Amino acid sequence: MTTTAKIIHWTPRVLCIVAILFISMFAADSFSSERTFFQNLGALMMHLIPSFMLVAFLIFAWKYEFLGGILFILLGLGFSFFIYNLNFDRTQSVSTALQATVMLTVPFVVVGILFIVSHHLKRRQ
Repeated sequence: MTTTAKIIHWTPRVLCIVAILFISMFAADSFSSERTFFQNLGALMMHLIPSFMLVAFLIFAWKYEFLGGILFILLGLGFSFFIYNLNFDRTQSVSTALQATVMLTVPFVVVGILFIVSHHLKRRQ
């Protein structure tokens, strides 16, 4: 495997892990001083469900790069509309909604593209 192929192989995996950690950071707002430890733990687990699903998608994409790449592209594009609408309803600002959408979905589209590129590079070799 060439150096470029190794970089293309590992970049989507590392980028996806970083993006999942970034999304998981938002679960910290589930803590409240008015709830018990177990209530806070339950709320945290509920807020981390998207992160757990993304980890499952990453595991799938790690094994099946092409299908995983398509999955991540569809995931990023599909959630773009949801995230944009949610943020626009909250802020009534197009630029703020677009910034949030780009920040949260574009990394997964890039991850998907890189998984597909990695798959094609491996098939050539």
